[in-house]
Amino acid sequence: MKARTTQIVGWGKYVPEQRLTNQDLEGRVDTSDEWIRSRTGIRERRIVSQEETSATMAIRAGASALRVAGIGPRRIDLIIVATITPDHPFPSTACLVQAALGAGRAAAFDVGAACTGFVYALGVANDMIRSGTYDNALVIATETLSRIVDPMDRNTCVLFGDGAGAVVLQATRGDGGILSVSMGSDGSGAELLIQPAGGSRFPATRETVEEGLHYMRMNGKAIFRFATHVMPRATREVVRKAGFRVEDVALVIPHQANVRIIEAAMKRLHLPPDRAYLNLERYGNMSAASIPVALCEAIEEGRLKQGDLVVLVGFGAGLTWGSVALSWTAPWPLEKVSWGHRIWRRLGFRWAYWRLLLRRLSYRILRRR
Repeated sequence: MKARTTQIVGWGKYVPEQRLTNQDLEGRVDTSDEWIRSRTGIRERRIVSQEETSATMAIRAGASALRVAGIGPRRIDLIIVATITPDHPFPSTACLVQAALGAGRAAAFDVGAACTGFVYALGVANDMIRSGTYDNALVIATETLSRIVDPMDRNTCVLFGDGAGAVVLQATRGDGGILSVSMGSDGSGAELLIQPAGGSRFPATRETVEEGLHYMRMNGKAIFRFATHVMPRATREVVRKAGFRVEDVALVIPHQANVRIIEAAMKRLHLPPDRAYLNLERYGNMSAASIPVALCEAIEEGRLKQGDLVVLVGFGAGLTWGSVALSWTAPWPLEKVSWGHRIWRRLGFRWAYWRLLLRRLSYRILRRR
């Protein structure tokens, strides 16, 4: 009997409607459209509305992924959410998603590995599936970076945007799917990209707010040097672990941080630039959400073919880095799911919403007794 493998059988994304263009930023800080595009490749980014949060975006992306997979939420037995901008320090955003989707059988927890978060979450879910602990996992990355970026800091406010992406992973005994995972960290560079306050070291006080310590701080030059070296190294390592050569890679889906970082990494890998998928022009850096959103769009645009060797590779605060090599296997297409099944799933999501409200009401009543 073949060993258990993990395959991606569903995907989904959500990006807010509101756009923040380079021209919008020209009126806020000392910058220009030409300066931003020439140094980063970014033209615009998406920004959450006042009502939106990391959890609300994760719920929408997760529901989309479940629809593509044709799997009801009660079949999901594991939910992992990668985020550094959770709705609350606790409970985990994954628990909010679990309740809203009605995934009553699922364990749920968050992973905080910054821009590498989605790769880390995939690695954890893959190991849990291959071990036989779980069969169906929902992995989501969601970020509301606009709420931790100093709007007057030209070094960061031009880079980051908001969004969420998700995949459904399923245990199979077929060929393809996730072939190998590589992850690493170097905590000596922790202060190069950091949100200083809000944790146990610097709890929120009037002084920390006035000093702007709850905003992200980044040493851009050091991060650039780190990224241009670690991305090709992580790519080579995961491809080698999968038993392939770098030239066998059909598509690299990198963390969408900066076009110059991606170009430098592809040059070091001796791969043509068109083998890297790019969408940061439209979204900027969405931290952990950038890779799954790019993966969704690559699939939608027909960039992935059956049997393609695909590498997902990211780097981020920590410092962390990680990569996943997978052989793309197209799942059962959505069009072949019956209309009755689709309607039943939609009713299931609606019931989960009302069930969530009823359970919250019951907890409030018990608390008042």
